[in-house]
Formats: sequence, C-alpha cells, structure tokens
Amino acid sequence: MINVNELPYLTASIPGIGGRIKTRPEDFFVDEVPLYPAAGEGTHTYFKIEKMGLATMQAVQQIARALGKPAYEIGYAGLKDADALTRQWLSVEHVDPARVQSLDVPRVRVIEVTRHGNKLKLGHLAGNRFRIKVRQIDPARAREAQATMEMLAKRGVPNYFGAQRFGSRGDTGYIGRAILRRDFAEALALMLGRPGPHDYGQVRRARELFEAGDYEEAARTWPYPFFNEKRICRMIIKYKGNAERVIRAVDKQMRRFYISAYQSLLFNQIVAARLETLDRLMAGDLAWKHANGAVFKVVDPAVEQPRCDAFEISPTGPLYGHRMSRAEGEPGQIEQALLDSEDTNPNEWREGPTHKVRGGRRPLRFRPQEASVTTGQDDAGPYIELAFQLEPGCYATAVLREICKAEESLSANTSDESTEPEA
Repeated sequence: MINVNELPYLTASIPGIGGRIKTRPEDFFVDEVPLYPAAGEGTHTYFKIEKMGLATMQAVQQIARALGKPAYEIGYAGLKDADALTRQWLSVEHVDPARVQSLDVPRVRVIEVTRHGNKLKLGHLAGNRFRIKVRQIDPARAREAQATMEMLAKRGVPNYFGAQRFGSRGDTGYIGRAILRRDFAEALALMLGRPGPHDYGQVRRARELFEAGDYEEAARTWPYPFFNEKRICRMIIKYKGNAERVIRAVDKQMRRFYISAYQSLLFNQIVAARLETLDRLMAGDLAWKHANGAVFKVVDPAVEQPRCDAFEISPTGPLYGHRMSRAEGEPGQIEQALLDSEDTNPNEWREGPTHKVRGGRRPLRFRPQEASVTTGQDDAGPYIELAFQLEPGCYATAVLREICKAEESLSANTSDESTEPEA
C-alpha cells in the first residue's frame, strides 16, 4: 500500500518549486462558488461570510448563538478550513436580513445578504476558487509552476484524496480496514494506542496507558477535545474488553468516517496504478461525465477518446462497496487485483452490524479551471501566487503537491472542500 506522501506525481518530469504555504492564513484564500443564485425572496435568509481562524462549524455555532438559534438551523454547502481566509454562503430561516447583516461575531464578517425559498444544504455548491501564495521561494521558479499548471490543465490532476483525509497519524484508513474485517481489537488499538512519532504530551501518554491496559487512567489523561477517546476507554471497561460491543457503541458517523477513509486509501492506489494513462480510456472502463456526474461503460475506447481529450469525460476508479458498479476488462482486473492483495472478501462490503458500505465511482482526474500563475511581493516578502477553481470534492493539495513536489511544503493542515462521506 503506497503511503499518501509517497504517491507518484503525474508531472514528475517538471521540477517542483518547493516553498511554503500558509505562513499566514490570508495566504490561503478560498471563495465558494454557489450552485445557484439566491432568488431574492423567500423565508430563508442567505448570507455570505468571510472568516479567518475559524472552521466552518465553529463559525456556525457562534452565529447560531448570536441569533438565538440551534446550530442545526444554520444551513451551509461545504466545510472550509480554519487556517485560511475563506468566504462561503450560509442560510437561516425566519430571521430578518437586517439582523443578520448586523451580526457581530469575532473573526466573521457578513459581506452579502439576500433571501431564498429553501435552506442551503451540504453539497449545494458549484466549486471553490483558490488563491494561494507560496512563500520562501525564488519567484523565478514561476516558470516551472506555469509548465506544471499547463500540463495539469491538459491531462488533468490526479484525483488523490489528500493527507488530511487520513488524520494527523495517517492511519484512519487502516482503522476502517480493521472495522471492515471485523478485527475490532486492532481497530481499537489503532484508535487509542500504538504511540508514534506524531504523538506528543498528554496524547502520547494516553496512548501509552492504553497500551499498558490502564484504560481508566488513559480516559482521564486524554486532553480536551478528545471526548470520543475518553468515552471509548470507559466503554472498554464497561464491556469488559469486548471489542465488538465497544465498536458498536462508537458514534455511527465516526465509524462511517473510518470506512470512508479506507475507501479513499484504496482509491488512491488505483489512481497511482493508472497514473501514466490517467487521460486514456480502456475497454471496460466506467467513464464519468463531468457535466452531470453520470457514469457509463466504455465499449469502444477509440470512439470515446476524443471526448476524453476534450475533458468531457474521464475514466473512474472505485469507492469500493457492495453496490458499486464494477469495471470490466483491464480496468476491472486492476481493481480486483487490489482487493485480492488486501485479502478483502466481497461480503465484507455488505451491510453489517457496524457499518454500511454502498460504494460508488469517482473520476481519476479533475481539471483546474481559470488557472493562473503570477508573482509578487508584499510586506511578508516575495511569493508565487497560484489561482484556480475546483469542483466540489477535489483537493487543492492535489494541485499544490504536483507544483511544489515537497510534502513539507504542504505540512500545514490544508483541508479542501468537504461535502459528504463516500461510505
């Protein structure tokens, strides 16, 4: 299994520019593109906010408190990073627009208010525009950045799931694999034990205590905000070490997150396996229509390839699950070989007592729109600025890693658009 930081580059022939991102939050600017314009009338107030230093859910909670509303009444289309300058639309029903316009919430600014007839829901966005400054770099390296961007615009960006999908320890996918295989003891060991190089302070101590079997002290040691870890430690005591009962008691959304991470881990392996032919269709492929997300089987690649060259369609890879459409021919063989190497039984993907794994298809590539590379200098020094627009679910880090080719450049928490888990 290829580690997320070791995945191959499509543009390996072009030198990376290195540098650093997010030396300050405003260097990473994200502007949400709405799926539809607000109608200007209706019972729901739509408002666009600009925030910095807050994750979307933190902003939602603070805004809800200021309006005297429960957080679940605030609608949003996607999740945006805290360590960035971001703009996105929110909605709330039966609140006067003037009251929303006058909101006074730290690190949040309301920049536009209108009305619409329905609540804004997860996934109701057309994409995100990014403007990212890369610093600690020679601006002359913009030539390499431009060459890389041009190749990506022509052939596509490998649609890898980013490192943030797999947690700070990089092991959420392996936790999902253990749950899927019903190896619940292994899942708990990964979740709560196995201290490693990314663990420090109280977190490391809590993991060491878990490894030693001192679950009560481990529960007391887990720091804020590791509430789930505290709870699971106490569940182990309550259920006398019955790992399956403990996993069943774990929050359903958390279980889904782990399974989804395993799907993502496997998908990345397929992208890597097909990297050299990322923009070429094969007989038996299931092709993705970028206009509407529909999928169809490729019978004659020669007939369909011109549409692929025009970026109207792309080959897809599997988000494995029991209801997933299966590729045939060579693509199907590649996908089955990965399952065989993982020693995964197809029955494991069926609905079980601890998870539901339907599965689906995901394009192997995406195209950055309105892409540009410029240079400049400000009070923080010289920079190369990368600008592009991405569809929902695509990772800006996938573009950045091809251009920078230095994983340490992306070491900051660079989360991208998030809509819903694939499980």
